[in-house]
Amino acid sequence: MSATHRHLLDIEKLETQRIVQFLDTAEVFFDVSRRKIRKVPTLRGKTVINLFFEASTRTRTSFEIAGKRLSADVVNVSSSGSSVSKGETLLDTVKNLEAMQPDVIVMRHGSSGAPHFIAKRTRASVVNAGDGTHEHPTQALLDAFTIRRAKGRLAGLVVTITGDLTHSRVARSNAHLLTRLGATVRVCGPRTMIPPGIERLGVEVFDNFARAAEGADVLMMLRIQRERMGEVLFPTAREYSRHFGLNHKILKLAQPDAIVMHPGPMNRGVEIDPEIADGPQSVVLDQVEAGVAVRMAVLYLLAGEAGQSPLS
Repeated sequence: MSATHRHLLDIEKLETQRIVQFLDTAEVFFDVSRRKIRKVPTLRGKTVINLFFEASTRTRTSFEIAGKRLSADVVNVSSSGSSVSKGETLLDTVKNLEAMQPDVIVMRHGSSGAPHFIAKRTRASVVNAGDGTHEHPTQALLDAFTIRRAKGRLAGLVVTITGDLTHSRVARSNAHLLTRLGATVRVCGPRTMIPPGIERLGVEVFDNFARAAEGADVLMMLRIQRERMGEVLFPTAREYSRHFGLNHKILKLAQPDAIVMHPGPMNRGVEIDPEIADGPQSVVLDQVEAGVAVRMAVLYLLAGEAGQSPLS
């Protein structure tokens, strides 16, 4: 297997054909997840290690469920429960895990580029489950999967991504993926949260939410990542919500059948009105469900045997 196909480290360098392969394969596993018996023997005998150095609910749980539904042996390792808390280096941690012969290491880390560093130094396949402010490729894949199921296509849609763009790996991965598959991507946020040069990702840049939302097919809200901020980038949460929070007035500016997305966790009442988060146009929980199917597809395509059917 080529190095390109052995790992999933980012969307930026991923071939369009490979992106479509992940999405199409996820369709097969989506149906598996809705069966009475939600398990297939596809990765029996394979070992998946979830190595998470940052807190996570949806991503880590869905990778664990994905691996188990594929019949893989799944081991979860967190930084607080590992020897990293005793001063062990990242490389030593991974080398020790590799000595146990895992097939896939799913890794989330606070430093941008950490999964790439490890991918060059391990025989296992590496999946980037979010690295610093760089990328979150499986989130972008599950977002695209959710949009495609809701709208029947990606090409020609207008997707508005609003929030903390400076610190959002989700926004970067989605910008790469959605523009590649023919969508128009608008990004919006306070000027203090718009990174210089973001237009090079092929997106349209706004600092006025009403203008960015006008005629949009998809409204994707982002969480304010206070844990990554070294300084205050907006006056108050109330002020932020007034200008960049999704409320009913803004929602009416989008297409009547627009869908509302959020990668979670949500700050209800800050970036999104609770009624909209739980309303008929919200696909937030659809994204969570899609996450399992997409991550099953990723694990299968990285660790499955050549020519093997996804269901056998």
